[in-house]
Amino acid sequence: MNRLPSISRCVAAISLAVVVLSLAVVTHAAPPGEREQKVRADKARLEQDDSWLYNDYEGAVAAAKSSGKPLLVVFRCIPCEACSKFDDEVVRRNETVRALMDQFVCVRIVKANGLDIGKFQFDYDQSFHAFLVNADGTIYGRFGTRSESKDETQDMTMQGFARALEQALAWHKGYPNNQAQFAGKTGYAPPVGQPEDYPMLSGKYTSELNYEGNVVQSCIHCHQVREAERRFYREAGKTIPEQVLYPHPLPKVIGLAMNPLEAAEVKTVAEGSIAAEAGLRAGDHIAKLNGSPILSIADIQHVLHQFPASGVLKAELVRGGRSTTAELTLPAGWRTKSDISWRATTWDLRRAAFGGMALEPLPDDERSKLGIAPDRLALRVKHVGQYGDHAKAKQAGWVKGDVVTEFAGSTAPLTETQMLAHSLADYKPGDKIPAKIRRGEKEIALQIPVQ
Repeated sequence: MNRLPSISRCVAAISLAVVVLSLAVVTHAAPPGEREQKVRADKARLEQDDSWLYNDYEGAVAAAKSSGKPLLVVFRCIPCEACSKFDDEVVRRNETVRALMDQFVCVRIVKANGLDIGKFQFDYDQSFHAFLVNADGTIYGRFGTRSESKDETQDMTMQGFARALEQALAWHKGYPNNQAQFAGKTGYAPPVGQPEDYPMLSGKYTSELNYEGNVVQSCIHCHQVREAERRFYREAGKTIPEQVLYPHPLPKVIGLAMNPLEAAEVKTVAEGSIAAEAGLRAGDHIAKLNGSPILSIADIQHVLHQFPASGVLKAELVRGGRSTTAELTLPAGWRTKSDISWRATTWDLRRAAFGGMALEPLPDDERSKLGIAPDRLALRVKHVGQYGDHAKAKQAGWVKGDVVTEFAGSTAPLTETQMLAHSLADYKPGDKIPAKIRRGEKEIALQIPVQ
């Protein structure tokens, strides 16, 4: 069955990003009343703009088939401050991209209920994401990357967006003769077909937003899709797959920093990294990765998201106007080098693994004052949840400012991401992980409740 969503579907899952970051767990979202106003104002504004279709993916597909144009499908978490300026420039059709956007049928999706998550897979921690799609559903590429909780400017620019649009239009011109090369643009088969099918979300949402009531609360937030997938495995007593625990790895996990002003140009290569070992250089243009055509950082993330636990990743490059190739050897555990601590979806992991705490590295000067050696664990508790399941650590005696110096009997200098992974892989709900902390001059033994 063709799962190309009805606007409400496709829209739901991605735009949900809208509400995703609007939850209280995300610190860079508007207050509740303001979120409602923003979502409603966005609808009123865009429905009066004939250059956009609003929450009507099926209508956009029909228009694309009639006109012969490709689709630009924008998913946006409206209440989230992150990416708001970039999104506004896209909505207003900044002069850098206006002429290019006019060659697409543009549809804006601001919900995620009913999303076909087998087809429309992206980094659900994003608050802006775009798909460049053929009317028959073939995905040309993705655009939209954020590598920390708020600032997207280091990863997304109007010039880079323009380059992605140009490349998609070039591919569209050669379609369908080049259709086969886009096969890898679709994703892996998730456990369910739509977000509402996950037990965590089942029976709580419909496929439409409730504009007559509380529209924000009626939306399946984007981060909930990833959280529901993780809980699906967790509650079944299974280990969360690495692909699900470390989603859409950023290129830096293999040693690449990409130029946000271009489509797929390498800016720097980290010394001693996987990419460096494979011979990649600054200035290389990545034409294909694992056989998949690349037009953005998000495309690279998608390839890495799909890649196995280990293996050889083949890259087709353009260097100095000439074509060349490289082979990147990704060893077992390569994905675990990702930092997931900035992600909104990590909040639920902290509930499960840490009883609702968030941790951060202890600054060197404070580490020195406490006499903690550089090669020993020292993570400071920067937040302790106060309500519901997020208050379990509080109830176990943890307070903000505690410094974790021993975890599960080890003083190894773990990151918060590594501690999360260790807890989720090696402990089950109901377990209590032994830990030691420094609180002022005192050393105290505490337990971390696993849920």
